Amino acid sequence: MNIKCLIGIIILISGITLAEEAEQKAVLVTGASSGIGKNVTELLASKGYFVYAGARKAKDLKALNAINNVQAIRLDVNKWDDINAAVDTIKKAGRGLYGVVNNAGVIIFEPLIEVEEKDLNFQLNVNIYGPYRITKAFAPMIIESKGRISNIGSIAGTLSSPFFGPYSMSKHAMEAYTDALAAEMSKFDVGVSIIEPGNYDSEIVASLVKRRDKNSSKGKVSQYKAELDALIEGYGADRSRFKSPEEVSEAIMHALFSDKPKHRYMVVPDKGEATWTITQSMRKMIQQNQHQPHSFTREELITMMDAMIAESVQ
Repeated sequence: MNIKCLIGIIILISGITLAEEAEQKAVLVTGASSGIGKNVTELLASKGYFVYAGARKAKDLKALNAINNVQAIRLDVNKWDDINAAVDTIKKAGRGLYGVVNNAGVIIFEPLIEVEEKDLNFQLNVNIYGPYRITKAFAPMIIESKGRISNIGSIAGTLSSPFFGPYSMSKHAMEAYTDALAAEMSKFDVGVSIIEPGNYDSEIVASLVKRRDKNSSKGKVSQYKAELDALIEGYGADRSRFKSPEEVSEAIMHALFSDKPKHRYMVVPDKGEATWTITQSMRKMIQQNQHQPHSFTREELITMMDAMIAESVQ
C-alpha cells in the first residue's frame, strides 16, 4: 500500500469519527461528582450521549473520566476562569453542546437573624449566580444547536420552613430565573425547564455538616442550637435512607430530549411530599386572593383552574 493510499484511509476514518462525534449530542452537567449530578451523568452516558461532567476535586475528576462517554472538566461555578476554560475545551472538542444541566448546589441551615452575610452570599452565589454564569457562558453554543437547559430547583422553591430560609430563598429565585429565561430563550427555539426534586439520596447535607462543624469550632453558638441540632439529627447527613435519584435523572432526560418537554417537573419520592408541595402552592394562591379589591369567587377560581388544566394537556 503506497503512502497516498494510507493517508487517504486515515483521512476517511478521521472524517467518519468526526461525523459521529458531531452527531452525538453533548450535555454539560455541573456538580457531577455525587448525588443527582453523578446519577444523571451515568444515565446520559449509558444512553450514548456525551457528557462533560463538571467537578472540582481531583479524585472526582478521575472517577468521572473513567466512565465511558464522559469527559470530566474542572469546573467551579463560582470561578469565571474555570467557566471560560470549560467553554474553550468544549468548543475545541468539536461536538458542539446540546444541553446544560445546572445542578451544582449547596445548602445552608441557619436562622435568618443569625446567618452571616458571607454564608448567605455563598448559598446564593452557588445556587443562583452559578446557573446564571454557566448559562450566560454557554448560551451561544446552546442557541446554535437549538438545545435545552435544565435547571435543578427543589420543592423548596415552593416550600420554606424554619432554618431553611437561605436555601429556600435560592430555590425560589431559581423558579423566577427559569420562568424569565424560558420566555427569553424561546426566541431561539431553546427549551428551558426546571426540575423540582424532593428528598433523594445525596451528599448535600454532609457538606453542610462539615461547614457547620467549622463554625462551631470558631466558638459560634446559635440561640437556636437545640432546634438546629434536632433538625440536623432528624434530617440526617447520611441520606442513604432516601431513594436513589433515578426518578430525577429520568425527568432531566425528558426535559432534555422529549419532543414536548414540560416547563416544570416536580419529582418527589412519595405522596406526602407531593401533597405538602401542592397544598402550599394552593395556600399561597388563596392568601393572595383574600381581602383584596379584585378577589375571585370560588367558582371563578375553579373556572380559571379548569382552563389552565385544559391548556396544559394540549
